[in-house]
Amino acid sequence: MTSDLQVRAENRVVIAHIYTSTAAIALGAIFGVFQGFSRAGAAAAPSWFDYYRILTMHGVLMALVFTTFFITGLCLFVTYRAIPRERKLALGWVGWLVMLVGTAMAAVEILLGNATVLYTFYAPLKASPWFYIGATILVLGTWVVAYEIFENVVYWRRTNPGAPVPLVVFCAAATFVMWIVATLGVVAEMAMLIPWAFGWVPTINVLLTRLFFWYFGHPLVYFWIMGAYIIWYNIIPTRYGGNTFSDGLTRLTFIMLILLSTPVGIHHEFMEPGISSTWKALFTVTTYGVAIPSFITAFAIFASFELAAIKQGRKGFIATVKSLPWGDPAFSGAAYGMLLFILGGFGGLVNASYGMDAVVHNTIWIVGHFHVTVGGPVALTFIGAAYWMIPRLTGRALWKPEWALMQTRLWFIGMLIMSFSMHFAGLLGAPRRTADVSYGGAAVAQAWHPYMTVAAAGGVFLFLSIIMFVAVALGTLVQNRKTEPMAAAFATSATPAGATPAALQHLFRWGVIALAFAIVVYAGPVGEILHHPGYGAAGMRTW
Repeated sequence: MTSDLQVRAENRVVIAHIYTSTAAIALGAIFGVFQGFSRAGAAAAPSWFDYYRILTMHGVLMALVFTTFFITGLCLFVTYRAIPRERKLALGWVGWLVMLVGTAMAAVEILLGNATVLYTFYAPLKASPWFYIGATILVLGTWVVAYEIFENVVYWRRTNPGAPVPLVVFCAAATFVMWIVATLGVVAEMAMLIPWAFGWVPTINVLLTRLFFWYFGHPLVYFWIMGAYIIWYNIIPTRYGGNTFSDGLTRLTFIMLILLSTPVGIHHEFMEPGISSTWKALFTVTTYGVAIPSFITAFAIFASFELAAIKQGRKGFIATVKSLPWGDPAFSGAAYGMLLFILGGFGGLVNASYGMDAVVHNTIWIVGHFHVTVGGPVALTFIGAAYWMIPRLTGRALWKPEWALMQTRLWFIGMLIMSFSMHFAGLLGAPRRTADVSYGGAAVAQAWHPYMTVAAAGGVFLFLSIIMFVAVALGTLVQNRKTEPMAAAFATSATPAGATPAALQHLFRWGVIALAFAIVVYAGPVGEILHHPGYGAAGMRTW
């Protein structure tokens, strides 16, 4: 057992990660709301801080910094609480510091106007090499956190021979196994981008760098989703007196995500030359495959809802929904996120279909889809989980819980308004990654302008929602209203089912298999690109 002093020391490490994430979402929201006004024609970027710099900052802060720091904090938290032991916390702090240094390096270059390349940092647009180095350091910091989590898994197995790793820790470790496999792609890309940015090599193979980016870029989405799944499976059931539906099924879901998250990235490159239709068709199939663990999750989560309702003597869909604690901000954040995830999933099937993707690929439909998937199941679930975690980290009662509840509802409404408007505008042809969508008053642009205005209104709701979240998070941290020590209980299986098969417990072996699978699947497209390399790009700066 660990002492209170040890727990408080662990809490400080987690607080550093969670509140850095909070700062990132607050800053990202400022840049985001301005984007909405700009595309609606209600504001214009100043000459000294152009639209694309704002867009890059928003994407990097929201998609990379906010999510990554929250997931590292969450996974450290569940690992520390589920495997109590006397432990050194140097790795948790080192991981946070390395990530922070990398983030600061990348952010400075963006703010100085030296890296206006969006968060996808596509060549042949060339950023400062220090932006690429900063992004690489951020990733390396997450590897330090991963090592900390893996070391705790090894400790558990050494001290509890034959016993399965606690489910919540298994989920956290599985998330980072997938992450390690996925981030090898961005490391490979950076090995090409950094020498090119310094001018050590004259040109770069654009197609190969983009392939490496999407080897990493789509698993990045599942890194976020797996973070949300950790919460859905292990924390949310405790809010309504429920259980995890099945230990074995949960482990299977995370193993499937380890295996299937990486070999899907080429569906982002359906419109790219240099990759044959054969490989694009294969990656369409693998993309549909990764939907299977999502369907399993939908079944398992609602089964947990229903079993809890039955224990209360309630039966039927409506009675089950009514029995859930909608007045609890931790639950409502996750539940509203689940609803948005259903909508985002339908859009994802469109994007994964070659013919339909050709219609929407370079439109703001993609931006709407991205927001309803990341801003829904991921961000809203993380925010809800923060309302559960922060009192357990600070020893203080949640400040203004009614604000927290209102915040989750305002976020849900704002995201629906903004993302649906973007989807409709995309079907009309409204472009993405473009500052001025008026096209000089062209008639076709007039058709999507009202949707841009409505999307901006939804963005205002989201901005106000984030202000409320930050206020509650900071208010809880600084207020003096102490509370009794709060345990961090995690959900257990609903019934004493049969033992989880041994094959579902060998986490690191599945990671090796996943890496081998990814190499096999990507070997063909990489070979194809190298066989027909085309002309190398010298790089350009358009800002």
